[in-house]
Amino acid sequence: MDSSIFLIALSLFTFAAVIFFAMRSRQKTLDRLNDPKMHRDENKSTLAKDAPDH
Repeated sequence: MDSSIFLIALSLFTFAAVIFFAMRSRQKTLDRLNDPKMHRDENKSTLAKDAPDH
């Protein structure tokens, strides 16, 4: 097996894996945005709840 064929195959596999995981992550994000139970007040961040009002 020639090393150039191995490198091409490895780079194509890596590129395909990155594209696959990016598409999967995008779909999960869109699903969370469209989920009505994720937009209730109890799911909001509480980091600024104790902050001063000024």
